[in-house]
Amino acid sequence: MSNTALIIVDMQNDYFPEGKWTLEGIEAAAANTARILEDFRQRGLPVVHVRHEFPSTEAPFFVPGSEGAKTHKSLQPITGEFQILKNEVNSFKGTELHQLLQRENITELVITGAMSHMCIDAITRAASDLGYSNTVVHDACATLDAEFNGVHVPAKHVHATFMAALAFAYAEVVSTEALLSNR
Repeated sequence: MSNTALIIVDMQNDYFPEGKWTLEGIEAAAANTARILEDFRQRGLPVVHVRHEFPSTEAPFFVPGSEGAKTHKSLQPITGEFQILKNEVNSFKGTELHQLLQRENITELVITGAMSHMCIDAITRAASDLGYSNTVVHDACATLDAEFNGVHVPAKHVHATFMAALAFAYAEVVSTEALLSNR
């Protein structure tokens, strides 16, 4: 377990109610992430907070320096926890995340955050390709409705589809309860 880190991805104000890009189920995902975060803190295990800012002030959300780009108040980093700022969907691309994890001898990741079909999918697949063993906590992730070629896909179906794909080849996908009960 000492080689395990919690990675919290993009739990930022713009994804919450009153934000610019509100996700379905974000408050429940944040509450579950907070429970996992507390467990990691109590055990003295590493925590990495990943925050996204688009490189342009013309972005639809996560505008650099904005209130919406800040980490949500319920999941604020504390002294000793790592912070990564990214400008891409993939948390490894253009960041020091991989080097940080290697320096800290991390081989296993517990991944929570948003959005299930974008940044959670990207970090999980990239981490697997880099040799990490991944656990995605499905009820500590959130997403939104999608549309493709005139077909509306409800958020719960988007989420389920991506969790199923990740579970097939890239990660163990578990609930918060299952994760915490195995400690």
